[in-house]
Amino acid sequence: MHTTDPTDFIRATTTPRPVPLTPELHLHTADDITTLWHDTGTPEPPFWAFPWAGGQALARHVLDHPHLVTGRTVLDLASGSGLVALAAAHAGGHVTANDTDPLAAAAIHLNTTTNHHTLHITTHDLLDTEPHVDVILAGDVFYDRHMAARVEPFLLAAHHRGTLVLVGDPHRSFLPRHWTPLATHHVPVPRDLEGVDVKPTTVWRPPDRHHPPQQQRC
Repeated sequence: MHTTDPTDFIRATTTPRPVPLTPELHLHTADDITTLWHDTGTPEPPFWAFPWAGGQALARHVLDHPHLVTGRTVLDLASGSGLVALAAAHAGGHVTANDTDPLAAAAIHLNTTTNHHTLHITTHDLLDTEPHVDVILAGDVFYDRHMAARVEPFLLAAHHRGTLVLVGDPHRSFLPRHWTPLATHHVPVPRDLEGVDVKPTTVWRPPDRHHPPQQQRC
């Protein structure tokens, strides 16, 4: 596992480059994500080191529809690289990027500086809280059973409080049923991560009618 300063580690293992679907924004992106994953010594991939499909689609949606966030308080949940948070800041939102991974927080800070934006970063676990924000954005949060089981009730509760909730997801295994598709983008992705070169990815919102959180599919 890496023992250097997080910022130095990220600078040593990534290169700033434009995001395929949102070239307005640049991210510190891993040159070799498989090797980087091994070097971090963590069971989960380095979500902060690459613009994942759900985040790219959601960021594109926000940039194409800036009225959704302009002048509003925005929470980017499980922010990873900070891509969606940066898109919301670029569109004029007052943004908080949230990720519990300290490496993600360092990456978000670097990417915020690279893109000349300002946002707040927090590493607290917010899934048992009720954030008072106008908009919650979440890209690629339904990637495993445990995460989905915590995230879906959090997002539904926010939706029922009147918060605008938008999720970017390419039909991952634990994407909730009943959610409403808003737009689909064909997102360039690395074949070694996704098994394809382009992944159709949808922006979703919670259902208009209440559905209880689903029992997760196997």
